[in-house]
Amino acid sequence: MEYDPVRSTTPVTLLTFGHGTAGREELAGLLHGAGVEAVVDVRTAPGSRRNPDVGREALQGWLPEEGIGYRWERRLGGFRKVAADSPDTFWENLSFRGYAGYTRSPDFLAAMDELLPQAAAMPTAVMCSESVWWRCHRRIIADFAVLARQARVLHLGHDGRLAEHHPTAGARLRDDGLLVYDRAQPPREPTMDL
Repeated sequence: MEYDPVRSTTPVTLLTFGHGTAGREELAGLLHGAGVEAVVDVRTAPGSRRNPDVGREALQGWLPEEGIGYRWERRLGGFRKVAADSPDTFWENLSFRGYAGYTRSPDFLAAMDELLPQAAAMPTAVMCSESVWWRCHRRIIADFAVLARQARVLHLGHDGRLAEHHPTAGARLRDDGLLVYDRAQPPREPTMDL
């Protein structure tokens, strides 16, 4: 079911965070502090050799014990290949360029159209491993949510601060409602300022 911003009285709010080196106690405190009730794991390979608390099986155990739902969403995972004819010329970083192209796929669209109604029903955060959101594919997920689905996206820092997402300068919504990064501005690193 696609999130319909026209029929909704308030825009859906989606949070994002990266677990980084934080363990169970720090993550539980961070998520509770932000009011998160569900985590959607958007890592391609949901595990960590250095941090056993953030492996998929561990998260499936301890997050529900903390009163927080958990699910792994493989379709939103990163590390996508760049198409030879990619129009996403804004991105010099090939990982971002590949993921930008992936946002136009049926799998990505279906996953987002499951994620956003979930976020409308309960405070939900997408999680990856990278702590800095603008260095992670969560940046592109956030761009899509804001531009294509009129959602509000907040990035949760390890200090508990929430930063409003502002779409990447090179992003635009095509006439068909899909995202493309073909504007000429070079990428700049955002700040955590609100």
